[in-house]
Amino acid sequence: MRIAFISDIHGNSLALEAVLADITRKQIDQIYVLGDLCYRGPDPKRSLALIRSLQTKVIKGNADEWVIRGVNQGEVPEQAIAMMRQEREWTAAQLDSADIAYLDGLPTELNLEIEGMKIHAFHATPDSLFEIVLPGAGDDVLKTKLMSGSEADVYIYAHIHRPYIRYLDGKILINVGSVGLPFDGLPKAAYVIVDIQQGNISTSIERISYPVEEVVKQYEEANYPNAEMMINLIRNGFVK
Repeated sequence: MRIAFISDIHGNSLALEAVLADITRKQIDQIYVLGDLCYRGPDPKRSLALIRSLQTKVIKGNADEWVIRGVNQGEVPEQAIAMMRQEREWTAAQLDSADIAYLDGLPTELNLEIEGMKIHAFHATPDSLFEIVLPGAGDDVLKTKLMSGSEADVYIYAHIHRPYIRYLDGKILINVGSVGLPFDGLPKAAYVIVDIQQGNISTSIERISYPVEEVVKQYEEANYPNAEMMINLIRNGFVK
């Protein structure tokens, strides 16, 4: 069984299309989606439609929660909240009530068993859509924050937009990175493949090129409220 885990599309439909094409080429058996589907990108409606067309299990991320109910005080830096609220209003205006209801109804975790191997997947931590656990965190932090929610062989999360794979106490811990907004300085879409065959497991981080400058045009033509910063981010994989 070859499984793709994708997340953090953030309204970047062209990056999502490139990832889905790569998944098809690699003959993946199953796709799972770990949240943050629409917010902060220029094409939220099509991004959501593409995810829904997969007819697979999808969980909620913090950005999906923001689209549903807005950005609350204390959830982002104070200097950013006014602009992020404008972005949220713009995003929500591109969607209809059925789209919002779909996001609202998403679960917050996946517990999978594939060929006898247990996988626990969630957006940020098992207890929070918002908490940030970075790759450089110590082993004790990773085990406490990410691996204590249930007994599994593989723990998979998203949220931080920085993919990595680590091995702790005989377990595998994976961050899938971001399809639409990588933060690690490599402006290519990221996703993860987990291949489980006859008791063996292979894990890999895939980085996929997509037409970045076409996404730049989408931001500009959509009059996105924070276009300058978002264009900087997708061109560089971080904010310069």
